[in-house]
Amino acid sequence: MTTGKQATTTYAALLRGINVGGNKKVPMAELRTLMEGLGYDAVRTYLQSGNAVFAAGHGDEDSLAGEIAKAIEQHFGFTVDVIVRDHAHLRAIRDDCPFPAAELEAKQLHVTYFSVPVDETRFADIDQAAHLPEEFRLGDRALYLYAPDGLGRSKLAEMLARPRYLKGLIATSRNWNTVLKLVELTEDETRGK
Repeated sequence: MTTGKQATTTYAALLRGINVGGNKKVPMAELRTLMEGLGYDAVRTYLQSGNAVFAAGHGDEDSLAGEIAKAIEQHFGFTVDVIVRDHAHLRAIRDDCPFPAAELEAKQLHVTYFSVPVDETRFADIDQAAHLPEEFRLGDRALYLYAPDGLGRSKLAEMLARPRYLKGLIATSRNWNTVLKLVELTEDETRGK
Protein backbone atom coordinates (compact mmCIF):
# COMPACT_ATOMS: atom_id res chain seq x y z
CA MET A 1 0.00 0.00 0.00
CA THR A 2 1.33 3.42 -0.92
CA THR A 3 0.79 6.43 1.26
CA GLY A 4 1.21 8.87 -1.61
CA LYS A 5 4.03 10.61 0.24
CA GLN A 6 7.22 10.90 -1.77
CA ALA A 7 10.34 9.45 -0.16
CA THR A 8 12.83 12.07 0.97
CA THR A 9 16.57 11.98 1.45
CA THR A 10 18.45 14.01 4.04
CA TYR A 11 21.35 16.13 2.85
CA ALA A 12 23.86 18.71 4.00
CA ALA A 13 24.60 21.71 1.79
CA LEU A 14 28.14 23.01 2.24
CA LEU A 15 28.54 26.60 1.08
CA ARG A 16 32.04 27.78 0.26
CA GLY A 17 33.49 31.13 1.31
CA ILE A 18 30.51 32.88 2.87
CA ASN A 19 30.51 35.17 5.93
CA VAL A 20 34.30 35.46 5.92
CA GLY A 21 35.79 38.88 6.58
CA GLY A 22 32.53 40.66 5.84
CA ASN A 23 32.33 39.24 2.32
CA LYS A 24 29.45 37.31 0.80
CA LYS A 25 27.18 37.79 3.80
CA VAL A 26 24.51 35.10 3.96
CA PRO A 27 22.46 35.30 7.18
CA MET A 28 21.50 31.80 8.23
CA ALA A 29 17.85 32.73 8.84
CA GLU A 30 17.60 34.03 5.27
CA LEU A 31 19.31 30.91 3.95
CA ARG A 32 16.79 28.71 5.78
CA THR A 33 13.87 30.71 4.36
CA LEU A 34 15.38 30.58 0.88
CA MET A 35 15.82 26.81 1.03
CA GLU A 36 12.32 26.28 2.40
CA GLY A 37 11.11 28.31 -0.58
CA LEU A 38 12.76 25.72 -2.85
CA GLY A 39 10.46 23.11 -1.30
CA TYR A 40 12.98 21.52 1.07
CA ASP A 41 11.81 20.21 4.42
CA ALA A 42 13.32 20.31 7.91
CA VAL A 43 15.88 22.99 6.96
CA ARG A 44 18.39 23.72 9.71
CA THR A 45 21.71 25.54 9.69
CA TYR A 46 24.85 24.95 11.70
CA LEU A 47 27.31 27.75 12.46
CA GLN A 48 27.63 30.85 10.29
CA SER A 49 30.10 29.27 7.87
CA GLY A 50 27.54 27.81 5.52
CA ASN A 51 26.25 24.43 6.63
CA ALA A 52 22.60 23.62 6.04
CA VAL A 53 20.80 20.34 6.62
CA PHE A 54 17.59 19.62 4.73
CA ALA A 55 15.36 16.91 3.33
CA ALA A 56 14.35 16.75 -0.32
CA GLY A 57 12.13 14.41 -2.27
CA HIS A 58 13.53 15.34 -5.67
CA GLY A 59 16.87 15.70 -7.41
CA ASP A 60 20.33 14.36 -6.69
CA GLU A 61 23.36 15.92 -5.01
CA ASP A 62 24.54 17.82 -8.10
CA SER A 63 21.13 19.12 -9.17
CA LEU A 64 20.29 20.20 -5.62
CA ALA A 65 23.66 22.01 -5.31
CA GLY A 66 22.93 23.82 -8.57
CA GLU A 67 19.42 24.73 -7.44
CA ILE A 68 20.69 26.17 -4.14
CA ALA A 69 23.56 28.07 -5.81
CA LYS A 70 21.17 29.61 -8.36
CA ALA A 71 18.70 30.65 -5.65
CA ILE A 72 21.51 32.25 -3.60
CA GLU A 73 22.76 34.19 -6.62
CA GLN A 74 19.24 35.42 -7.44
CA HIS A 75 18.49 36.38 -3.83
CA PHE A 76 21.83 37.77 -2.62
CA GLY A 77 23.33 38.95 -5.91
CA PHE A 78 26.60 37.00 -5.77
CA THR A 79 27.72 33.49 -6.62
CA VAL A 80 28.49 30.89 -3.98
CA ASP A 81 29.90 27.44 -4.65
CA VAL A 82 27.73 24.74 -3.09
CA ILE A 83 28.39 21.04 -2.50
CA VAL A 84 25.51 18.80 -1.41
CA ARG A 85 26.12 15.41 0.21
CA ASP A 86 23.62 12.92 1.58
CA HIS A 87 23.71 11.40 5.05
CA ALA A 88 25.22 8.12 3.81
CA HIS A 89 28.18 9.94 2.24
CA LEU A 90 28.75 12.12 5.30
CA ARG A 91 28.69 9.05 7.55
CA ALA A 92 31.12 7.21 5.24
CA ILE A 93 33.53 10.16 5.35
CA ARG A 94 33.46 10.00 9.16
CA ASP A 95 33.79 6.22 9.29
CA ASP A 96 36.57 6.01 6.68
CA CYS A 97 38.87 8.56 8.31
CA PRO A 98 42.44 7.26 7.89
CA PHE A 99 43.66 9.14 10.97
CA PRO A 100 42.92 8.25 14.63
CA ALA A 101 40.23 10.94 15.00
CA ALA A 102 39.25 9.91 18.53
CA GLU A 103 42.83 10.54 19.71
CA LEU A 104 43.16 13.97 18.06
CA GLU A 105 41.88 17.44 18.85
CA ALA A 106 39.20 18.53 16.39
CA LYS A 107 41.34 21.48 15.27
CA GLN A 108 44.02 19.03 14.10
CA LEU A 109 41.82 17.19 11.62
CA HIS A 110 40.01 18.64 8.61
CA VAL A 111 38.09 17.30 5.65
CA THR A 112 37.97 19.06 2.31
CA TYR A 113 34.90 18.00 0.37
CA PHE A 114 35.31 17.96 -3.42
CA SER A 115 32.60 18.35 -6.04
CA VAL A 116 33.96 15.41 -8.07
CA PRO A 117 36.19 12.38 -7.46
CA VAL A 118 39.90 13.21 -7.25
CA ASP A 119 42.79 10.78 -7.60
CA GLU A 120 46.31 10.91 -6.28
CA THR A 121 47.83 12.07 -9.58
CA ARG A 122 46.40 15.55 -8.94
CA PHE A 123 48.68 15.93 -5.89
CA ALA A 124 51.56 13.71 -7.11
CA ASP A 125 54.17 16.48 -7.08
CA ILE A 126 53.63 17.30 -3.38
CA ASP A 127 56.44 15.86 -1.30
CA GLN A 128 54.46 14.64 1.69
CA ALA A 129 57.60 13.64 3.61
CA ALA A 130 58.79 17.26 3.52
CA HIS A 131 55.63 18.33 5.39
CA LEU A 132 55.66 15.74 8.19
CA PRO A 133 54.17 15.53 10.75
CA GLU A 134 51.39 17.05 8.64
CA GLU A 135 49.76 14.53 6.32
CA PHE A 136 46.87 14.18 3.92
CA ARG A 137 44.96 11.22 2.51
CA LEU A 138 42.31 11.06 -0.17
CA GLY A 139 38.86 9.59 0.34
CA ASP A 140 35.62 9.47 -1.64
CA ARG A 141 35.37 13.01 -3.09
CA ALA A 142 37.25 14.20 -0.02
CA LEU A 143 40.69 14.93 1.36
CA TYR A 144 41.58 14.32 5.01
CA LEU A 145 44.23 16.64 6.43
CA TYR A 146 46.05 16.08 9.69
CA ALA A 147 47.57 19.37 10.82
CA PRO A 148 48.85 18.99 14.41
CA ASP A 149 49.34 22.76 14.90
CA GLY A 150 45.97 23.66 13.37
CA LEU A 151 44.92 24.79 9.92
CA GLY A 152 46.10 28.38 10.33
CA ARG A 153 49.72 27.30 10.73
CA SER A 154 49.65 24.45 8.23
CA LYS A 155 52.09 24.78 5.33
CA LEU A 156 50.59 21.66 3.76
CA ALA A 157 47.08 23.15 3.86
CA GLU A 158 48.45 26.27 2.20
CA MET A 159 49.99 24.17 -0.57
CA LEU A 160 46.87 22.03 -1.07
CA ALA A 161 44.77 25.19 -1.50
CA ARG A 162 46.80 26.44 -4.46
CA PRO A 163 44.66 26.96 -7.57
CA ARG A 164 46.64 24.46 -9.65
CA TYR A 165 45.56 21.63 -7.34
CA LEU A 166 41.93 22.71 -7.23
CA LYS A 167 41.46 23.48 -10.93
CA GLY A 168 38.03 22.35 -12.12
CA LEU A 169 36.82 21.58 -8.59
CA ILE A 170 34.61 23.04 -5.96
CA ALA A 171 36.41 22.42 -2.67
CA THR A 172 35.31 23.42 0.82
CA SER A 173 36.86 22.41 4.13
CA ARG A 174 35.35 21.65 7.53
CA ASN A 175 37.03 20.86 10.85
CA TRP A 176 36.40 17.50 12.46
CA ASN A 177 33.79 18.86 14.90
CA THR A 178 31.73 20.09 11.96
CA VAL A 179 32.20 16.77 10.11
CA LEU A 180 30.78 14.96 13.14
CA LYS A 181 27.95 17.46 13.66
CA LEU A 182 26.79 17.18 10.05
CA VAL A 183 26.60 13.39 10.38
CA GLU A 184 24.63 13.81 13.62
CA LEU A 185 22.21 16.40 12.18
CA THR A 186 21.49 14.42 9.02
CA GLU A 187 21.14 11.23 11.07
CA ASP A 188 18.61 12.92 13.39
CA GLU A 189 16.58 13.95 10.37
CA THR A 190 16.83 10.46 8.84
CA ARG A 191 15.63 8.89 12.11
CA GLY A 192 12.77 11.37 12.36
CA LYS A 193 11.09 9.94 9.26
